Amino acid sequence: MASSTAAAAAVTSLLPPPVGAERPVPQGRLLFRASRAGSRPLRLNPARHHGLSPAPRAAKAGKADHLNVMIAGAPASGKGTQCELIKAKYGLVHISAGDLLRAEIATGTDNGKQAKEFMEKGQLVPDEIVVNMVKGRLLQPDAQEKGWLLDGYPRSYSQAMALETLGIRPDIFILLDVPDELLVERVVGRRLDPETGKIYHLKYSPPENEEIASRLTQRFDDTEEKVKLRLQTHYQNIESLVSIYEDVIVKVNGNTTVEGVFGEIEKLLTSSLDKKTEMVGS
Repeated sequence: MASSTAAAAAVTSLLPPPVGAERPVPQGRLLFRASRAGSRPLRLNPARHHGLSPAPRAAKAGKADHLNVMIAGAPASGKGTQCELIKAKYGLVHISAGDLLRAEIATGTDNGKQAKEFMEKGQLVPDEIVVNMVKGRLLQPDAQEKGWLLDGYPRSYSQAMALETLGIRPDIFILLDVPDELLVERVVGRRLDPETGKIYHLKYSPPENEEIASRLTQRFDDTEEKVKLRLQTHYQNIESLVSIYEDVIVKVNGNTTVEGVFGEIEKLLTSSLDKKTEMVGS
């Protein structure tokens, strides 16, 4: 589990929403149901593993020999690990909005300077600044030639609509699904070795010896209370995107081995790529 080191740390937010009405509300191929205590509020019908079509509403058609992918997952869902495997297998350009933001601030670009001003005031960076960063990266030659893997973005309806307006749309949107109880266990058990930067887990990947164990620290937000708040935010984010990506969003069971999860993703991406090639060639 600790192989998801940067993954679990970078993944933002997920959820149990408040208890409410029991009546399910269908949203295309997705189904949302008001949560009961301990249940997951977001329900997606099983994915069509071999019938995904490339994004029909994209303003600009991508090449048939590569994919444009969005991926989302809760904290500790293993998203970072899967991103590395996808990038290695399909040669996609991995783009994280958070990494992009930090890089532009560090290099002092115009977008970075504007973002830094808001952050220094304790304010959220406006969508238009982040969208400009993401757009600029997606339009760079390597992403255009190889295809891209957009990690954890967009996170809101307005961000997604901004990308739609620019004609930026994925062939497939992968949503990693892991039970809330397991996510909480993964996060709460995480520990950091401040000397090496290595991430351990008290249950799944314990330290090699007592000396290491004695110096391990826990992130301030790796508590049950805080991770549940992050889960709630994550689910709210995903729900806000459903109406835009309902024709390409697919839930993947993340409650198995790293290899098992990637095997499922590999089937979906290969099928999507084959389908895209057929449509472009017809």
